[in-house]
Order: sequence, then structure tokens, then C-alpha cells
Amino acid sequence: MIEIRWHGRGGQGAITAAKIFATAAFKSGYTGVVMAPTFGTERRGAPVFTSLKISKEKIYDISPIETPDIVVVLDYLLLTEVDVAAGLKPGGLVVLNTPQPISAYDFNGARLATADVTALSVEAGLPQGRVNSGIIGALCRAFDVVPFDLVLAEIEAEFQTKKPQANAQAAKLAYEKTVVGDARVVTAGEA
Repeated sequence: MIEIRWHGRGGQGAITAAKIFATAAFKSGYTGVVMAPTFGTERRGAPVFTSLKISKEKIYDISPIETPDIVVVLDYLLLTEVDVAAGLKPGGLVVLNTPQPISAYDFNGARLATADVTALSVEAGLPQGRVNSGIIGALCRAFDVVPFDLVLAEIEAEFQTKKPQANAQAAKLAYEKTVVGDARVVTAGEA
């Protein structure tokens, strides 16, 4: 089972992004898919998260994820408000929307993938702040398990009445521009 926790802000589309990826994963052979959104009365802009579990077998655990394999962060400013990497498994992956270079971050040796999804989404023709399609592209670049063409088809289907080509283009640009590597490891002298 692969556990992916998505962190965003109310209104950014973290839940929609997880749903799109879940549908594509299911269609690609992950017959066990469980999505558990966690939200309540949060206002637009408040931190939210959702859990997505995918597996080739049926999943019986529908609880929120506490020890993710992957953390997807739609807004790097959340790093000052929420411990997005809490519980991340050793060797886990963080996918981060940020204008900063990959070397600016330390997630205790976790693998890291970064892209300025916000700027790339605007370049694709989406309104400022609409980053959910782009972050899916970044995830697909760093975690090559679900065929990207299938993900693009799901993005276009989800946004069929809301700029489907621009949303797909945002995902393509993020896929192409995502930098994947290891987060900076802090040495004893830097701590």
C-alpha cells in the first residue's frame, strides 16, 4: 500500500487533486483506492489535508494517514504553519510547490521534488493560486507509478468545463520543470 498525504489551503484544490490522482491510479490497476478528506469548517486559505491510499489489493483501513510514504504540499508557506512531514516514513518523498531551490529545504534526508507550480500554472493560463493540476504533474514526475497520459486525461475530464487544456498544460509544465533529488542533509556543524 502507498500512502500519500496532501497538504494545501482551503480553496486550493488539494482534495480535487487527490481525487484525480486516485481515479487515474484506479484505472491503471490500483484496485484498492481509499481517499479520506479531512476538513470541517475551515475557511478559504486555512490549512487542510487529505489522505489517499492506493494498493493493488483491497484496502480495509480508511483512517487518515499518520505515516505517509509521500507528502504533497500545494503551498510552501504551509511549512511555517504545519509540520507537513510529520510521520513521513524513512526514505519518503516530499513533493513541494515552491519558488525556492531544492537546496533550501531539509526534510531529514527524505527525497524531495520541487517546482514553482504557482508560476507554471499561471504560465499555462490558470488564475493565480490554482495549483492542483500542476502539483499532480510534479507528483507524477517524482513518483512514476501511474501513467502520465492517464493522469492528463483525468485532469481534462475533471475540468471539462473549467479550462481543461490549461489545467492539462499546467500539469505538463510542472512535470517537465520538477527538480527531483535528495533534500539537503544538515551536518552536525550546521545544526
